[in-house]
Parts: sequence; C-alpha cells; structure tokens
Amino acid sequence: MRNLFYRVSSAAARFMYGRNGGDQLNLALLALYLLVWLAQVLLGRIFIARVILDGISLALAAVVLFRSFSRNLAKRRAENARFLRWWYPLKNHFTALRQRRQDKEHKYFVCKNCKTVCRVPAGKGRIEITCPKCGEKIIGKS
Repeated sequence: MRNLFYRVSSAAARFMYGRNGGDQLNLALLALYLLVWLAQVLLGRIFIARVILDGISLALAAVVLFRSFSRNLAKRRAENARFLRWWYPLKNHFTALRQRRQDKEHKYFVCKNCKTVCRVPAGKGRIEITCPKCGEKIIGKS
C-alpha cells in the first residue's frame, strides 16, 4: 500500500514538473472562488443570482486550473508579480493600521504635507512635533 502512494505521488510530481502550480495569485483567486461559492449558497433561492454566481465561480475555477497547469512560466510569474505589486501595499497598509491601533504606548500622527506617519509617546499632553521628512509642524494631543 505504501508503495502505491509513493508511485502516485511521484507520478503527480513528474506531471507538475515545469508547470506553474500554486502561487499567491492562485491562492487569492481560490479565496475569491470560495467567497463566491458562499454567496451562491446563501443566495441559492434567487434564480438570477444563482445563474450569475454559477458563471463567476465556473470562470474562477477555470482560471485557477489554467494557471496551475500552465507551462508558460514567464507569463504566470509576470501576472503574479503584477498582483503582488497591487496586493502588498494594500496588505501592509491594513497591517500597519492594526498594529498602530494595538499600540497603547504611542500616539501616531500623519503629516498633512507628505503623509509620513510620526510616532510620539502617549500621555505627554498637547505637543508640537516636526515631521522628520518635510519639516512641517504638527500640533496635537498625545
């Protein structure tokens, strides 16, 4: 039995050699597919919604499978790089917001001139800080 599993996994590995497989864009498309599927389950009684969501989920599944089994690695890597250029700044922005909200020892100010985030200790009262990037004065309560 163990030999059978080894042979099947080796055959799958040989088949996938030189193919794109899973990358960040495929994972994002798969997550979107699952969201569409969930919406399809929740709105299943509405005929037009079910038809539209069926089409969207079928298209997403086709794109995920096409990208996974594609041998054109240069194009798939370029697509993934374009996605990551869009995704990482968005992800980092929300991660930074969450970390700033959890930080109770500091107060954060955003410079109106250059949008730099300036961190100062909390509990110092009304303060005036100078933006380290552009020199703009920021007045606020810490």
